[in-house]
Amino acid sequence: MFTLFPMGADAPTVPPAKKPVAHTEPVRLMLFGSLGAVRAAIKDIHRHGYAEPNDWSVPMATGRADEVMAILTKRASVE
Repeated sequence: MFTLFPMGADAPTVPPAKKPVAHTEPVRLMLFGSLGAVRAAIKDIHRHGYAEPNDWSVPMATGRADEVMAILTKRASVE
């Protein structure tokens, strides 16, 4: 029988090297605009694969006419 990985006495005894754990820090993105514009920007950001729409906060009124704000917090790798 052919196996891809050696087993039993032939198996390697040294564990594979682990990748170093990157240091991450939180970063916040904020969108300001009309509700329609903020929702469109969130969808566009999602199409680029950066964040899921549900990762954003609920749009919140800013106190300015027809303006809302949505916030996304992600963790970014810092070298």
